[in-house]
Amino acid sequence: MNNKIANPAVVGLAGFGLTTLLLQIHNLGLIGLGPVVAMGFIFGGLAQMIAGFNEQKMGNNFGYSAFVAYGSFWIGLGIIFILNHFGIYASNGTDVGYYLLAWTFYTLIMLIASLWVHMAMFVTFALLFVGFILLDLSHFGFPQLQKLAAVELIFCALAAWYMMAGIIINDLAGKTILPMGKRLMGN
Repeated sequence: MNNKIANPAVVGLAGFGLTTLLLQIHNLGLIGLGPVVAMGFIFGGLAQMIAGFNEQKMGNNFGYSAFVAYGSFWIGLGIIFILNHFGIYASNGTDVGYYLLAWTFYTLIMLIASLWVHMAMFVTFALLFVGFILLDLSHFGFPQLQKLAAVELIFCALAAWYMMAGIIINDLAGKTILPMGKRLMGN
């Protein structure tokens, strides 16, 4: 009997990567908000939160915090989009800017923590942190930075998918095909 437990990070990373990718495709003007909101609630939100709760069961504080928090980010952003769409509460660019700024600070904490995980995680959080800074600036007077943020965050989404692919492929192959790199701090 195989008592192997699946790694919930594969779902969390997939949801984060896909939803981030869709929002950036929207920010580049290539799709509307519909797919972003749908995936924000289901894959980036709900599925990522479920992955986080399973990380908690495995005793992984980093994965627990990251997946539950960013799952909440996507659900919150989806609610902002819905409230705007129906005119219930219209958030202006500055309102969303402060929302993003708060997430920038959380991301900084996770970026620092990622130094003790591995290089792939650090790269993903470094890209996310820079992306949030660019989005913050775009909401506080520099809207021309939104397209740069979109391109930069596409790389962040792909970095998350790289980790997801590495976990799945390395497990199936029984050896490292896609390396994650060493941690930058600690042993």
